[in-house]
Amino acid sequence: MAKILIIEDDAEVRALIRRLLEGEGYDVQVAENGVDGIEAFRAGSPDVVITDLSMPRQDGIETIKEIRGIDAETKILAISGGGPYSPKTHLKRARRVGAQETLAKPFAPSGLLNAVGRLV
Repeated sequence: MAKILIIEDDAEVRALIRRLLEGEGYDVQVAENGVDGIEAFRAGSPDVVITDLSMPRQDGIETIKEIRGIDAETKILAISGGGPYSPKTHLKRARRVGAQETLAKPFAPSGLLNAVGRLV
């Protein structure tokens, strides 16, 4: 099964996504910000990265750009509840810098699983 890296600063959201994906048999790694996420990405070579966009230390847009610089083929799902921008605006920016899928928070578990399924 595919290896997935979750980069999410909200512990509850991170744990929820992890449970959903592990329940489907995915091998899941987690990081709580973009800086730690890049370290985990380099160490773990995930097939899919799920990244929040509004995070401390390094936001999701910068994280996506950095991942694209390391491996242009990695599949990326960007998630956002907004932050300083509306979720729609933030998710459009994520697509422009390399996310293949986007999902606004709050999302239904089926929406997350469907988006991941399209990427793997």
